[in-house]
Amino acid sequence: MNDNIITYLEFAAADREQLHAAQQFYGAVFGWQYQSWGDDYLDTGDSGIGSGLCVNETVTPPLAVIYCAQLEAAYNAVIAAGGNIVQEIFSFPGGRRFHFRDPAGNILAVWSDKAAQSAVA
Repeated sequence: MNDNIITYLEFAAADREQLHAAQQFYGAVFGWQYQSWGDDYLDTGDSGIGSGLCVNETVTPPLAVIYCAQLEAAYNAVIAAGGNIVQEIFSFPGGRRFHFRDPAGNILAVWSDKAAQSAVA
């Protein structure tokens, strides 16, 4: 996987009922198929740019997610360049990520997969 590119878009749903309604909607309209990453997350896998549906009590605009194998280096670079961390590094079934706000106010995320983490360890 290439570093420093947007690889994923995440769409929020207020609860599991809306999550499954969105799953049905995108499946019917675009033919998207999902795999479950737990009760509150669905992922489209490797079909084009990846996308996921997640439960989030506060429904927000879609979240652009950037891949970077060196997650901690990206975290430090965001801070050094004037970005603000809005969610610290956390683990999820596919790897780890954090969220930040850029100087214009946009919120994005950076993630690394389990393979990248194993290579660093």
